[in-house]
Amino acid sequence: MDPDRAAAVALTVGVEEEFLLLDPNTGENLPVAEKVLAGLPEPVRRRSRREFRPSMVEMVTGVCTATTELTGQLLANRRSVAEAAHGAGAVLVPIGATPVAERFPEPADDPRFRAITGHYGPIAGDPSVCGCHVHVGVPDEDLAVEVCTRLRGDLPIIQALAANSPVFEGADTGCASWRCVQLERWPSLGPWPHLRSAADYRRTVEALIASGAMMDDTMVLWWARPSASFPTVEVRIADVCPQAADTVLVAALVRGLVDTAARAAERGTPAPVVPDVLLGAAHWNAARTGLDGTLLDPVTGRARPAWDAVAELVDRIGPALRRHGDLDLVTAGLDRVAREGTGAARQRRLLAGAGLSGMLDRLAAAATD
Repeated sequence: MDPDRAAAVALTVGVEEEFLLLDPNTGENLPVAEKVLAGLPEPVRRRSRREFRPSMVEMVTGVCTATTELTGQLLANRRSVAEAAHGAGAVLVPIGATPVAERFPEPADDPRFRAITGHYGPIAGDPSVCGCHVHVGVPDEDLAVEVCTRLRGDLPIIQALAANSPVFEGADTGCASWRCVQLERWPSLGPWPHLRSAADYRRTVEALIASGAMMDDTMVLWWARPSASFPTVEVRIADVCPQAADTVLVAALVRGLVDTAARAAERGTPAPVVPDVLLGAAHWNAARTGLDGTLLDPVTGRARPAWDAVAELVDRIGPALRRHGDLDLVTAGLDRVAREGTGAARQRRLLAGAGLSGMLDRLAAAATD
């Protein structure tokens, strides 16, 4: 590997956020995405994306270098879409999984969405789920593959921190991220395999397509992947976050992880070998408990208190956080999560204190703060 490649990584960051459009009276999903998108101001509409479900909208930021810039774009997106949703008779709620019901599970009217439904069958009718996808710039696909392999053992911690979907069918599921549990039914979705090169990646994808498990190369849905559209590593593990500050915290940590992994690759440090069975268990545990219990370290095979794992991760990527001016933001953000809880913990408090309707109302109100 060219020793200058990792140092030359353009560590820009961008975010995609998916949101649910809910009935303000019942909490059910409303299929009004087309009306919402049509109601956006033109500059904001260019940052919107049509989603598989007509009860969802996706908003994207531009390419950012500073987290202050990222925060501003996230808030502008959220406020514009919340206003357009109100005009369409819905509320915009940043929640990772359908909380009540989806009476209209058909995908949006699009040839590609119909092809996905035809290929994957009944699982394509699962209720809507919403994620937060963080893109970090890298210069080429070989380095992107190396970075994804080095992130394997760290992503359960990000998953636990970002868990924001404990409610389904109006009740607490007992899982912090029901979204991640639901998504396990999809093939080619889950932990990134231990791959060593872009050629290795391409061979694996071709084999999965040939097997029928993957419809085409756009259906690479692993928790981390080289983006198909941008020169980035895309980390897809997080539930959509309740507030923009939560999203920025996740984005800063992911950028720090990518920077640290790229520099380790430049030094020739071997990537940790993470057994697939332990990695799967670590992700299941993160989805189940969030930060309220223990997290399994898939490298050592030992469970430890979740916040100890978070502290170790921040200490390890501290130099990268300092390089990007993000250390104070991350420290303050984690202190806030330690006081207030993850999105899942906040939802549970609201559910217990205000009921389902009150919980959804307060989540919608806080989405644009």
